[in-house]
Amino acid sequence: MMKKLLALKPLKLLAIYVILDTICVGMGLGVPIFCILFGFIVGWYCVYYNSQTIGQMRVVIWQVLLYATITAMVTLLGMLIIWGPMIAALFDPRKDLAQTGIPMILYEPSASFIGWLILMIVISPVLQLLTTVFGSYLALFKCQNLNVESKT
Repeated sequence: MMKKLLALKPLKLLAIYVILDTICVGMGLGVPIFCILFGFIVGWYCVYYNSQTIGQMRVVIWQVLLYATITAMVTLLGMLIIWGPMIAALFDPRKDLAQTGIPMILYEPSASFIGWLILMIVISPVLQLLTTVFGSYLALFKCQNLNVESKT
């Protein structure tokens, strides 16, 4: 099974990722918590995929950063599609922001609403990028330990 996954082309992998990311957003009901956690698996896979095709560690690290950025951009696009139309509610004086269904974590409903939109649209993709990079570095650390142990 792993050999089949490692043999896939990057565009097919991107299509599979978009489908899985959409499922993760749906499981979180529009909140990308599962997308953020999915970043660990994506980071691990990026290391193993790139280490099979590329021999130099420096290039592998840059490729992982590129793939992490692409995956974060996919989630950013999804969050813009889901939460972007809610930005118009900020400029509607008739809209009761306390009744939008978002958690009122700040004292003022408009401040909570703005904070929620920033959290969903901006911070969540950044967190996914960070978890992808962190997962990849954990995989790199494990690969280096395996290489060191096999040489001794």
